[in-house]
Formats: sequence, structure tokens, C-alpha cells
Amino acid sequence: MARTSWRRRPGRAVWKRAREVADAVTLPEPFDAEAFVASLAAGRGRPIELMPVSAPEGAPCGLLMSTERADYILYPTTTTALHRQHILLHEVGHLLCGHAGPGGGADGVAIDAAAGRQLMPNLSPELVRRVLGRTTYTEVEEREAELVASLLAQRVVRPGEPRELAADVPDGLRRFDSLFGGRSRRRTP
Repeated sequence: MARTSWRRRPGRAVWKRAREVADAVTLPEPFDAEAFVASLAAGRGRPIELMPVSAPEGAPCGLLMSTERADYILYPTTTTALHRQHILLHEVGHLLCGHAGPGGGADGVAIDAAAGRQLMPNLSPELVRRVLGRTTYTEVEEREAELVASLLAQRVVRPGEPRELAADVPDGLRRFDSLFGGRSRRRTP
């Protein structure tokens, strides 16, 4: 039995929107996550504060909180640099897609007040309760933010300028590199 069209349309729409959002973003070269977030904040006219946290086990990987004053992106200090970068890009994806307005959500993950206090010791318990209790993201919004993050990360890992491969690199490795390693061109001896 063939798939019904209603199952395919949301995927296409999410991909299309994520690509449009990601393509509209200018990334600094070389890429620096903090410089990128600062530039995004300046362009939006609204502060974005990056808050590294020592997250307890079971807490969300990243968290976007929006208040009247600023957007806060919380990210773990206990993971790899590449994972941290992806977490930041994912939370930025929510901002770029307009998923979080003032008082916006807890990244689709319900966390209790105790975990909130551990993640955000510098914020008042009242503010943590208010922000975490407001909204969560839909599955579509999560997919959209994840796709935006992946598309941006792909541009960071695969910058536009092709790199040169030695002329004696076998064609099989060259094809593998073009699929997984980025754009390359053959260097002539």
C-alpha cells in the first residue's frame, strides 16, 4: 500500500522551511559559535546570553529560555566541543524559526524545579518556575530546529571553498571524500 500524501507533506514543508532559514544565515569565517551568537543578537536587537552549565544526569542537553529582557541558551560543559556547537546551533535554530518568544519554552522537555535550579543557579527560583512552566515545542518545531542546526553545521564543517586533494589520491577515496569529507578538487602535480 502506498503512503498517504498527508504523511509526506509535513516532512517536505519542514525541510523547505529549515533550508530557507539556514540559507538566510551568514556564518562567520572561520566559524566561532560565540561570535555567531553575538552577531545574531545584534541583528535581532535582542540579547542572547550563552550560559554554560554543569548539567545533572537526565537534564536536557540544551535549553532555550526567553524572558522579557533576553534569550538564554544553556548548554552543558560536560560534552565535546562538537556536541556543544551542535547544541548551540539547535537552540539558535529555535530562535531563527521564531519558536521562542518572550516567556518561550523548555525545548520540548519537561524538567522539574530541582533540575531547573541545578541548571540555572544564577536565576531566581520564581523565574525558573515561570519560564519552565510556560510552553514546550512541538515535534515539528523540534525537527525544524534540528534540521536548521544540521544545515548550519554542515556549512561550518564544509566551507564553500573546495580543498585540494593530491593528484595521486585514488578515485574511490576521492568519491568517498566528496560524499563525507567536503568539497574537494584534484590538485595537478
